[in-house]
Amino acid sequence: MTLELTKPSADAGGSRVGRQLRLAVALAVLAIPLGGCGTGALWDKFFAKDDTFVEEPADKLYNEGLYLMNQKQDPKAASKKFEEVDRQHPYSDWARKSLLMSAYAFYNAGDYDSCIGAATRYVTLHPGSPDAAYAQYLIAASHYDQIPDTSRDQGRTEKAIAALEEVVRKYPTSEYANSAKAKLEGARDQLAGREMNIGRYYMQKRDYTAAINRFKTVVTQYQTTRHVEEALARLTEAYMAIGIVSEAQTAAAVLGHNFPDSRWYKDAYNLVKSGGLEPSENTGSYISRAFKKIGLG
Repeated sequence: MTLELTKPSADAGGSRVGRQLRLAVALAVLAIPLGGCGTGALWDKFFAKDDTFVEEPADKLYNEGLYLMNQKQDPKAASKKFEEVDRQHPYSDWARKSLLMSAYAFYNAGDYDSCIGAATRYVTLHPGSPDAAYAQYLIAASHYDQIPDTSRDQGRTEKAIAALEEVVRKYPTSEYANSAKAKLEGARDQLAGREMNIGRYYMQKRDYTAAINRFKTVVTQYQTTRHVEEALARLTEAYMAIGIVSEAQTAAAVLGHNFPDSRWYKDAYNLVKSGGLEPSENTGSYISRAFKKIGLG
């Protein structure tokens, strides 16, 4: 077999020569500024960054954050300033102050997860600080403000209760303890409401045992919430339906003793009377014991 050598076509050669010519021109053009300015200065211009880091005094950053927070009402921008203090001056007293202020700014911006993160870090790093109580309160308040309605999962409510109890337990004499206690009642009321919703659902299904378990939870764990009156009336109804009349009488009696003017007591009383009975408290019942435990009944 004979191999023939072929010459490149005129078009191919012309294209190659054209590419080489364009490359040569480009290099020549590039060489002009290189020769005139020096390579170092040119590359500096090409790769210079606009956000060149400049360290600023901690107090200046902190005060700018306060200005953005208070005067400009811009908590998001303020939080960035406070975080910058911590980044540039991590071991300063300004960093400690800024960490707490960043948590506060996040809270006001509605960025609850970031608030929880910053406040948790503060409590961990500065547990003995006079402001640790406030940091813990911010954690609790962030969970509390995210409590969903009673038709949804109450995991966030349980977190709020745990964090609020921590405020009361660790800082009982702080100015935040009373506010935490008030929020605790609100959170517990929410959990009680969730139990009531489920209990009512079971009552409609005539699943009285399942309903009793839900109302029992309200009576034994959430006696101070606004739902307890209805829970006692529902227990009266459910126990009458399954024939456990002594518990029905006890529920009605405890309801009447603690909430004599309640409309729920009137319903429970009439229900017991319709069965030829009277409200009568069995002191050995869990219903009676639950109220005596907290000084009621």
